[in-house]
Amino acid sequence: MTSITTKAPGLIRASGILWQKHMLKFFQNGEELFGTMIQPILWVGLFGLGMGGLSGTDNYISFMLPGIMALSLLGGAIGGGMAWLDERSKGITKAYMAAPIPRSSIVAGNIGSTISKGIIQGVLILLVGTLLGAQLTLAPAEIALALVLLLFFAVGFGGIALSMASVTEDLMAYHAMIMLLNLPILFLSNALYPVGSMPTWMQAAIRINPTTYLVDGLRQTILQTDVGADSTPLSICLAVTTGFALLGFLLARGSINKQTRSK
Repeated sequence: MTSITTKAPGLIRASGILWQKHMLKFFQNGEELFGTMIQPILWVGLFGLGMGGLSGTDNYISFMLPGIMALSLLGGAIGGGMAWLDERSKGITKAYMAAPIPRSSIVAGNIGSTISKGIIQGVLILLVGTLLGAQLTLAPAEIALALVLLLFFAVGFGGIALSMASVTEDLMAYHAMIMLLNLPILFLSNALYPVGSMPTWMQAAIRINPTTYLVDGLRQTILQTDVGADSTPLSICLAVTTGFALLGFLLARGSINKQTRSK
């Protein structure tokens, strides 16, 4: 009991310090801040309006908002991995490894900043989508469930990106690995197109993609209508995203522990 009670405050404090470090760097970097703000506006405005007439969906802006939120989390996770790789190349991570802090706090601090940036983008996406006619719910319980889904998905993909950034020394190699994962995760899902409009083999792949369960869960929670939502129960969406979060966190923690043993 003593070890648990003494370790928990250290984990929380160390995670908070790392989170604060990354967020301060984010707000001080004008280019990254501008890109974070403008990207969701361009996706919702240009892609949503441009594809609306071709999608076969009555309200494509509402349909695609959850998919764009997932895309923003993917982009944020990739950026978090790049930040970790940059710190590795500069030798900063050696200080983390030498510090008397739980290794889980390193993972939590990095993923926490990724989630925070994703929330900023998510709020912008919802605001822009509302201005363009998206029909969103304001029910507190539904919004809370949507936040849980987003949190778990961000932890999962953030952990995967962090683990990939831990096994390579080269930025281009990292981008190559992440793109091999990023594109299938986005396009082999229900994020941008209705599942029924896709070939049968793609529909089978969509069912094993965690992004599908995030997007479908969001459509069942934050939208006033069930536009684009399939028959997947919300409980299954929560279960899949929870498992994905655990997988990502364990992969990231294992990669960081491996780095520690190799020093």
